Amino acid sequence: MTLGVVGLGLIGGSFTKAYKEAGHRVLGFDTDKTILGFTILEGAVDEELTSDNMKECDLLLITTYINAAAEWFKENAPYIDKHTVVIDCLGVKKNICELGFKLAKQYGFTYVGGHPMAGTQYAGFKHSRANMFKGAPMVLVPPVYDDMQFLDNIKQLLAPAGFGKLSVTTAEEHDRMIGFTSQMAHIVSNAYIKSPTAGSHKGFSAGSYKDLTRVARLNPKMWAELFMDNRENVIKEIDWMLGFLQEYRDAITDDDEERLVRILDEGSQKKIALDG
Repeated sequence: MTLGVVGLGLIGGSFTKAYKEAGHRVLGFDTDKTILGFTILEGAVDEELTSDNMKECDLLLITTYINAAAEWFKENAPYIDKHTVVIDCLGVKKNICELGFKLAKQYGFTYVGGHPMAGTQYAGFKHSRANMFKGAPMVLVPPVYDDMQFLDNIKQLLAPAGFGKLSVTTAEEHDRMIGFTSQMAHIVSNAYIKSPTAGSHKGFSAGSYKDLTRVARLNPKMWAELFMDNRENVIKEIDWMLGFLQEYRDAITDDDEERLVRILDEGSQKKIALDG
């Protein structure tokens, strides 16, 4: 198999290493030629992905920032061969899927929206690893939902990455869920660490602090683009959070311990129920 990867950061770099480890040919592209050169020197990439050799790709993964991905896709769609399957690996799906399905229809290749549910708080190729996706979920937004042979082909193309489960959904449902499970978690973590008290936490913090602040360290440009692209869902989640925080604040301000116990128990019971 020949794999093409657009964007050689944490996610793209991990794909290159996984597929090379499995014995496949890898073509890579990054706007930073220094990074591209390093990936080739390290052996994660065989050669640069260009408009000339793009037609050789069986699978083409787009793993750049969301705005750059759309621009690259529009510029390079005419060079993608009809046998190639293109999967974007972006964190928001609606707009990129609309573009991808449109370009696939226009130029005759196959496009599937994708979101590998794996990563770390660290960015860049230097933090990528071949086993990044081993056992991790992969969310797919395919052009058809009832063609098992088509979905099995996608599964086989992604097999070298080692995903544990492939799930299928719509772009709209993906973005609604990811606004809560991922994007809101990053916003809360990033806001929490801004407390003036954070500077003197050492010696007073343990697991809860570590858990809540793990994703406060993030790539600001990338996450800002993702939040803006999914603004309606993100704003809805922020409004929910502000409302619940106000309930806790009001109970404490009013010295109403009974109400505070009740709303704390509501959250505790919700967690127990969700954990099953």
